[in-house]
Amino acid sequence: MGIFVSDVGSLLAALGTTITMAVIAGIGSIVLGVVITAARISPIPVLRGAALVYVQFFVNVPLLVLLVVAVFALPDAGLMMPLTPTAVIVLTFYEAAYTAEAIRSGVNTVSAGQIEASRALGFTLLQTLRLVVVPQALRAAVQPIGNVMIALTMNTALAAAVGVVELTSSANKLNLVQAQPILIFSVTGAVYMALALAIGLGAGRIERRVAIKR
Repeated sequence: MGIFVSDVGSLLAALGTTITMAVIAGIGSIVLGVVITAARISPIPVLRGAALVYVQFFVNVPLLVLLVVAVFALPDAGLMMPLTPTAVIVLTFYEAAYTAEAIRSGVNTVSAGQIEASRALGFTLLQTLRLVVVPQALRAAVQPIGNVMIALTMNTALAAAVGVVELTSSANKLNLVQAQPILIFSVTGAVYMALALAIGLGAGRIERRVAIKR
């Protein structure tokens, strides 16, 4: 394990970048996912259609393609941004499609009777979504959202392909110097596994605390 000692600073910094990207993109994808879900279940055909197109586009286009286009094509169009924020934005928009589907699965657990009751009480569509549908949908979709967050954390590794110095990129640079791929990438994989376990356990704990008693 001594091969890690000389580069421990850069490895920890890269791990920090990975976690920061995952946290920011995770929060952003949940917020955007709620908006997309609201559009998909709205009675307005244009909103439903736009949300459906959004989800289908990001679900069916590889993340690496989106990252390459954002990093290399957008500057040619005059949009210049640092690498890490660009990758975070792409991850946010990409994972929001999957988060929206997870939240929509939670929407299906909300009974039609509650929605009808809210309408009978004079709630507007936005009030029904904000006060009745979305809170229950989020509580019911904690574990699916947790799974999306795990996938998001794993997907941050693809940012290395476009030059972002995160954990995978740093591990690869260390391997170029030390030439110990099995050890280096096994340890790197173990770190990703630890992050995934932490997210899974956290999601499980949140799910138990907010579970709807029926």
